[in-house]
Amino acid sequence: MKEKFWSTKALSEMDHAEWEALCDGCALCCLHKIEDEETQEVFYTRVACHQLDIKKCQCKNYAQRTQLVKDCLQISLDNEQMFSWLPKSCAYRCLHENRPLPKWHPLRTGRKKSVHQAEMSIKNLAISESNVNMDELEEYIIHITGEN
Repeated sequence: MKEKFWSTKALSEMDHAEWEALCDGCALCCLHKIEDEETQEVFYTRVACHQLDIKKCQCKNYAQRTQLVKDCLQISLDNEQMFSWLPKSCAYRCLHENRPLPKWHPLRTGRKKSVHQAEMSIKNLAISESNVNMDELEEYIIHITGEN
């Protein structure tokens, strides 16, 4: 993979490996979200998809995730409105909005754990949807800063 490809290529120019490498492993996209229908504001909850291994911040069935979870976000340039559902710190959203990757991003630091060390992941925050009454999802709303 070309060094600093994210600063020289548009999202549309990236190959599959580069696209996948943009993911910082925060797993914030795996949290349930609530959208205010009037303002379109997106609120994150600390409730994670049942397919997420919370301790590893990884999907248990990544290749089949969209078949197993009907609301799973498949990040794609074909559906640009989904970028607003991603945290401001997400590399896909940063690059889509012509902003740099956060300083703690693993591509910049060379360390996969830097996202956890910067406390920008769901590690020690999320709970599985299996342990929650989904009718009470609003009670689990959290504030995601998305600071770089």
